[in-house]
Amino acid sequence: MKRRAFIALLGGAAAWPLAAGAQQPERMRRIGVLMTLAADDPEGQEAFVQGLQELGWTDGRNVQIDYRWPAGDAQRIRRYAAELAALAPDVILAGGGAVVPSLLQATRTVPIVFTQTPDPVGAGFVNSLARPGGNVTGFTTFEYGISAKWLELLKEIAPRVTRAAVIRDAAIASGTGQWGALQSVAPSVGVEVSPLNLRDASETERAVTAFARSSNGGLIVAASTLAVVHRDLIVTLAARHKLPAVYSGRFFVTAGGLTSYGPDSIDPHRRAAGYVDRILKGEKPADLPVQAPTKYETVINLTTAKALGLDIPPTLLARADEVIE
Repeated sequence: MKRRAFIALLGGAAAWPLAAGAQQPERMRRIGVLMTLAADDPEGQEAFVQGLQELGWTDGRNVQIDYRWPAGDAQRIRRYAAELAALAPDVILAGGGAVVPSLLQATRTVPIVFTQTPDPVGAGFVNSLARPGGNVTGFTTFEYGISAKWLELLKEIAPRVTRAAVIRDAAIASGTGQWGALQSVAPSVGVEVSPLNLRDASETERAVTAFARSSNGGLIVAASTLAVVHRDLIVTLAARHKLPAVYSGRFFVTAGGLTSYGPDSIDPHRRAAGYVDRILKGEKPADLPVQAPTKYETVINLTTAKALGLDIPPTLLARADEVIE
């Protein structure tokens, strides 16, 4: 072989590893997702995935997403949290405050981004909203003071109501916080409130049926995972006993509930995709401030109002963000 040809061959051989390295696919990243609900109830999940895609992350191409849906079951939440932590993902999305304690018990190193989580400071998840510290940050659901607006809305939409049963999960801190806010405003609104602790379907049915035996009653359904899991039952009971009811989220009203006021439940998952993107690019949860909701909405179901014999005030209809007919 001539000297010139031999040198050209060596040069080509030396360049081959560089070319091969340039053609290697980018490293597959891994995201764990622990929602609070069932797989067929993917509240916010689509918005999260869409948000990731807009930021350049596609499941199966440059990121692998591992989902777990415990359907509100505490035992499954603990098991799935441990499973996801054992996979050692780059980051975990916690789709609701109910799953955060189990995730923190399972790992203090894997970054966690939560959504739909009330009072993360009071719950001990973060040191402060501005500087979370540790391995967790995310998006809160609302201040407890919003609960007072539910009672005001109930009185506005059904002026005859003088008693309200508050369906809450007394086993969680937010259940107590929401109840306290409702108690503080009840005298000024002219409504007597009583707690109705949410545990299982049969007990809830018995308690609502007993409450409905007296007249001029209404329901406030406080925000909790259990309320969402049992929303079809609660909406059915309200309709059966002709009880005007105010809920914490739009998905109750689309299921047949009367009205709701609360933060947009989809938007935080879209915003969470932005935090996950920043963490995948090297930022730390400790340095990402916890953010509050930016969108609140009032939703009214006119079909349900008609069935209850209620005439919705024009002023309330005018300020509603969505009216379902």
